[in-house]
Amino acid sequence: MLSYADYLQLLPKTELHCHFTSIMSAELFVELADKHGVSLPTTDPERLFDYRDLRDFLTAFSLAHDVLREPEDFVAVALDGVRIGVETGNLRYREYFINPQYFAARGMTYRDVLDPVIAGLEQAEAEYGVGFRIVVGINRGDSAASALELVADMAAHRHPRVVGLGMDDLTPDGREAPALFADAYALARREGFLLSAHVGETDRSEADSVRVAMHDLRVDRIDHGYRVLDDPDLVAEARESGIAFTATPISTTICSGWHLDPAHRIRGMIDAGLNVTVSTDDAMFFRTDIGREYREGLVALGVDAAGAKRIALAGVDAAFCDDDEKARLRAHFRAQFAALDALLEEN
Repeated sequence: MLSYADYLQLLPKTELHCHFTSIMSAELFVELADKHGVSLPTTDPERLFDYRDLRDFLTAFSLAHDVLREPEDFVAVALDGVRIGVETGNLRYREYFINPQYFAARGMTYRDVLDPVIAGLEQAEAEYGVGFRIVVGINRGDSAASALELVADMAAHRHPRVVGLGMDDLTPDGREAPALFADAYALARREGFLLSAHVGETDRSEADSVRVAMHDLRVDRIDHGYRVLDDPDLVAEARESGIAFTATPISTTICSGWHLDPAHRIRGMIDAGLNVTVSTDDAMFFRTDIGREYREGLVALGVDAAGAKRIALAGVDAAFCDDDEKARLRAHFRAQFAALDALLEEN
């Protein structure tokens, strides 16, 4: 028989909110930093990933891009990250945010970044059966003009695995400010890409960022979005539309200092009938994995087995892959649910 924690660990999972550079192990991160002479504050994983707040984390996050300089580095991260996802949480499908703008300062082009990432993830898919798609992320620390150039690169170098546009990081003055990138989003929509946006993430944010993403950017999915609860009308609209929210429980304890308990905003979103999925965000930097997000995060939020299965299936329904792949994933998930349900210990 399975304990509830083991049951959650073994549930099949998707992950829709995951930054590629953060999926590697700390050991690989240190190895690549040594390979390329990148100075780290410390090589001790127990101290390497300590942050005061979101902005402090984002400074550290940039280091993960500095250690990726050669095609084989990207391939190594892909293989390492997918292996970890399978071993720690029965990962079956994942979507990755990639930020080509971070690499441009070193003279790397859009293709220099995307080609080895895709090659590595295809190798991992062949080895572990974990499907994937890519969402190119705007770095809000760069200009609106740079974002437009990024979307132009996406359109000029199309790949069937690159399906969406998102945004992350913060503006130089520390804001989410999604409206600044409305032109880039409009262009991406015209070019046929799906859309998501990191908004409403922390106490420094506000519900209006979620509103702008939904109304002005016309996104297909919201990343984080926790501040939606501050606006009951927006909650009602989100519930009626069914728009998905890619929540990352463990990250909220670090970037916002929120406690994981039944009073948490993610639990409030679930109770409000919003379409919530669960992911890691930045696994290495937050010392988490997709299994932990379910095994510890959902337990702390007070989510039962039925709720956990709904969240897992919501991750399939909200994915940016095609309908045939979604159908295969749903069938696979339901079969595994049946097998695991038969082994779950009764409370």
